[in-house]
Amino acid sequence: MTFSGKNVLITGASRGIGAEIAKVLAGYGLKVWINYKSSAEMADKLKEEIENNGGNAAVIGFDVSDEKTFVDAIKTIIEADGELGYLVNNAGITNDKLAMRMSVEDFKKVIDANLTSTFIGCREAIKVMSKKRFGAVVNIASVVAESGNIGQANYVASKGGIIAMTKTFALEGAARNIRFNSVTPGFIDTDMTKNLPEKVKQEILNKIPLKRLANPKEVANAAAFLLSDEASYITGETLKVNGGMYM
Repeated sequence: MTFSGKNVLITGASRGIGAEIAKVLAGYGLKVWINYKSSAEMADKLKEEIENNGGNAAVIGFDVSDEKTFVDAIKTIIEADGELGYLVNNAGITNDKLAMRMSVEDFKKVIDANLTSTFIGCREAIKVMSKKRFGAVVNIASVVAESGNIGQANYVASKGGIIAMTKTFALEGAARNIRFNSVTPGFIDTDMTKNLPEKVKQEILNKIPLKRLANPKEVANAAAFLLSDEASYITGETLKVNGGMYM
């Protein structure tokens, strides 16, 4: 894959899918800005790993749900590199419980961390990318945004909102040659899923036609493709990476 931009900001990149996206994009020659909120040590370790493999990385800590710190972070990147070529809005949280037990505060906290933060990132990206009339954004949503999921009314709403909002940004960015797409991962082989009881894991696998969990790199490759020049005529789309769990 080829990339006309030179750098990328990945939110929530110190671990999991975000970290894998950082490694994949660094492998294609992009300078990756690794965002973290609280895992500074993990972000520094990822930076070191990328640089040891010949890549270029920088660490930038801020809370994505805080508008001012997000805006200031993008200014820092522009001052350092002269541009923001790509953005991956990956950061997010969960706070699961049945809807009838979920407070408005529980709901809003997840909406702010997942959906509002993605809005801020997309809004600022379209501003700065418009100056060069080039850029691409990938928003990480979730399979449950398409299928629904018990106990996740807040999370599902936040991720479903991301899918819908991405289409609007795609329409608004098209005239400026800025593309917006989303990826909806299914169940991923991470530390969290490794610790699931075997019975629960089997129940999940029974729902997946390919009968396995995804490797984080499979999600990262999908995100990289949507950012790349090879996807230059793709915008406003949702790429499912779920093993056939939801078609």
